[in-house]
Amino acid sequence: MTEEFTAQKAQASAWFRSLRDEIVAAFEGLEQSHDTGPLSDAAPGAFDVTETKRASDDGTDAGGGLMSVMRGGRVFEKVGVNVSTVYGTLGERAQHAMAARKGIPGMKDDPRFWASGISLVAHMQNPHAPAVHMNTRMFWTPHAWWFGGGSDLNPCIEYAEDTAHFHATQQAHLDPHGADLYPRLKAWADEYFYIPHRKRARGVGGIFMDDHCTGDWGADFALTQDIGRAFLPAFVPLVAARRVMPWDDADKDAQLVHRGLYAEYNLVYDRGTKFGLETGHDANAVLMSLPPLAKWV
Repeated sequence: MTEEFTAQKAQASAWFRSLRDEIVAAFEGLEQSHDTGPLSDAAPGAFDVTETKRASDDGTDAGGGLMSVMRGGRVFEKVGVNVSTVYGTLGERAQHAMAARKGIPGMKDDPRFWASGISLVAHMQNPHAPAVHMNTRMFWTPHAWWFGGGSDLNPCIEYAEDTAHFHATQQAHLDPHGADLYPRLKAWADEYFYIPHRKRARGVGGIFMDDHCTGDWGADFALTQDIGRAFLPAFVPLVAARRVMPWDDADKDAQLVHRGLYAEYNLVYDRGTKFGLETGHDANAVLMSLPPLAKWV
C-alpha cells in the first residue's frame, strides 16, 4: 500500500493549475500582439472558461476542473487548455485495463484513485504554424503512484529549424535531470505517437513519459515540472514567427488533411481519451483535442 500523499497531491494539483494560468495568459498574449500578416485585422481571440464537475455513481463529488477553450481567434483556430483533479473509484473496465498495463495487484480489492493534470491541444489558423499537444499529470492509487507527460509538435508544413528548436528546448530542460532522459523520452514519443494504420508518425515528435516512478516523489515531480516549463519557450517562438506568413488554398488543404491524422490518433489510440471517457469525465473536455475542421481524401 502507498501513502495517502495528501500534501503531495495538493502540491501537484496547484502546480498544474499555475501552469495552466501561465499558458492561457501567453496564448491570449499571442492573440493580442498579432498586428501584422493574415487575420491581423480581426479581433483577438480569448478563452471561454467553464468549470467542469464530475460525480460518482452515488452522486457524491468526484472532482473536476477548468476547461478553457478559444475558438476562432486570429492566431488560434481552436485551442483548449484543461486542468482537472478527479478522484473516486475505478470502474471494472478501467481496473482491468490498469491491472493489465501496469500489473498492479489489489486494484479489485481497493479501486480508489486520484488523478490531476493539465492537457492542451492547439490548432492554428495559419497552416505554417504547427499544431501542438502537451500534458503533465500525476496518478495515485492505494497500490502505486506515478507521473506522466510530454509534448509533441504536429506541423502540416514542416520546417526543419522549428523542429530543431522544439527538441533543443526540451532537451535543455531535461538534461539537468540526467543525460539519458531526453533520448529515452524522445524515442518513447516517436513510438507512442505513431499511427499504425497509416504507417507514419502524426507529427515531428517531442517527448513522452508515462508510469514514471523512481520512488523519489520530489525528484519525479521536479522532472514533471520541467517538462511543463519547457513548453512555452519551445512553442511560442514558432507561432510568433509563422503567424505572419501568407498562405493559400493548397496550404489550408494540407492543414485540413493533416488534422485528419490527429483526429484518428486521438479517437483510436490515445490513452488519455480512453481513460477520460472510461472514468466519466466531462466528454466535451475529453474530446477538446479534436480539430474544428478536418478533411479526408
